[in-house]
Amino acid sequence: MPERKKSDGKLGMWLFISTEVMLFGGLFLLYSMYRYKHAQDFHNAALELSRFAGTMNTIVLITSSLFIALAVYFQKKRQDKKAGLFILLTLLMAFTFLAVKAFEWGEKFEHGLYPGAAHLMSLPKGEILYFGLYFMMTGLHALHVIIGIGVLSFMLVFLKQGRFGEGSVYFENSGLYWHLVDIIWIFLFPLFYLIS
Repeated sequence: MPERKKSDGKLGMWLFISTEVMLFGGLFLLYSMYRYKHAQDFHNAALELSRFAGTMNTIVLITSSLFIALAVYFQKKRQDKKAGLFILLTLLMAFTFLAVKAFEWGEKFEHGLYPGAAHLMSLPKGEILYFGLYFMMTGLHALHVIIGIGVLSFMLVFLKQGRFGEGSVYFENSGLYWHLVDIIWIFLFPLFYLIS
């Protein structure tokens, strides 16, 4: 791939990442404003979340970041079998993350703590806002994980077909995308699970 096209691909990815940072940055700011306004309600609502599940998902995503970094490293070295193995391990971590999140969300649905639920609507305004933000922000993050699964799956198929040269910009960009997914969670985790 010509050097100009490669640098354009990297620039495009960094522009995309900056828009994602602005999107989630706005949501973090919104969360902070509501938390300041409804501190006690946010504290009470946070007690409903499982720190264990949040911590497990954090460990899973940090591990997946290591795996995708190793996949990119081995792809640059043209060791496609090792790169493929680490993509598979990253995908395994992604599905594990979604399974834990589904379990966690299921628990909230059981207890009527989801947007529009009669039980949630009977709680103080701050708790309603907390769970609205929780479902919106973790749901948006889960959507990014699902998109990442799709992207990494294509990378795995293309890798097996031998479509990549040394240091493929597409492969590197898929790794950057996955790191973005991990970094977003690193901010979501303390906001919802630790600050109570």
